[in-house]
Amino acid sequence: MNLTAKEYESLVAKAAPKSKLGINCTKAFISGGAVCALGEVGSQWLMNRGMDQTEALGLVSIGYVLLAAILTGLNVFDDITKFALAGALVPITGFSNSMVAPALEFKSEGYVAGLGAKMFTIAGPVLVFGVSASVVYGIILYLFNLI
Repeated sequence: MNLTAKEYESLVAKAAPKSKLGINCTKAFISGGAVCALGEVGSQWLMNRGMDQTEALGLVSIGYVLLAAILTGLNVFDDITKFALAGALVPITGFSNSMVAPALEFKSEGYVAGLGAKMFTIAGPVLVFGVSASVVYGIILYLFNLI
């Protein structure tokens, strides 16, 4: 069966499910906003109890990482992201989930070959490229400050 590119595109367009872009964007916006608002409420609460802003924001971030890890371990995080879409995945909670989910999936292979090796399958490249990019940007910034 030989198809031209236009015929193939036509078949794909007919078979592909229709995207609910408006609804999906609205759900992600509202849920992402709720995540941020919750973090703001938490940080304000901590600052009202004497903690400085840097410590409060750090503690809220740690809380989000811990909460996402616990919800992933309880197999609830996936259900939340099915509704919230990118609103739950884009913040730091998505990073936590990307670390915990592979670790849980491969824990039966042992601590080193399973948990340790597979924990970074998704997050590893992000860490490597993030650290590498920050080093390159730092060198460039340093060089421009010398000129």
